[in-house]
Amino acid sequence: MAAKKKAPKTMKKKPAARARSTARPTASRKSAAPTAKTLVKRQEPESLRFRSAAPSLTVNDIAKSLAWYRDVLGFTVKERWEQNGNLLGAELVAGGVTFYIGQDDWQKGRHRSKGVGFRVYCTTVQDIDALAGQIRARGGQLLEEPHDEEWGGRAFAVVDPDGFKITIAGD
Repeated sequence: MAAKKKAPKTMKKKPAARARSTARPTASRKSAAPTAKTLVKRQEPESLRFRSAAPSLTVNDIAKSLAWYRDVLGFTVKERWEQNGNLLGAELVAGGVTFYIGQDDWQKGRHRSKGVGFRVYCTTVQDIDALAGQIRARGGQLLEEPHDEEWGGRAFAVVDPDGFKITIAGD
């Protein structure tokens, strides 16, 4: 009997997606599997449910912003977008969070304000005071020093080169 050839990885079929219930349990998270009595029909039409969000920021100086997000905050550069040797943008990641930064094309004017009325909140399980100290050690300035929040967490804030505010809070 001839040996069966394996299909290349790119040719393998993906497993069929599991059907998801449109009902949700009303019991606490610690309870056993939901029963017919504990299921409640979801709102119709179905409400909006995101899985993630990623800010995309237009910046004045892409090289300066990329250096700040990478070298001061500690993001990792996942991807860079260039055209004719010019850096136009980048995808930055930190844990499960993605930020996109893109060079302003100046079509809306060279002196328009950025970051006004906008703040990104990021949460982490890392030590807030240690993170703030690391940012300071890498040359960053804090907009708000680490402090206790009313809800019991701890947070601090930074501002990027274009005025976008980022609050980093403990989970």
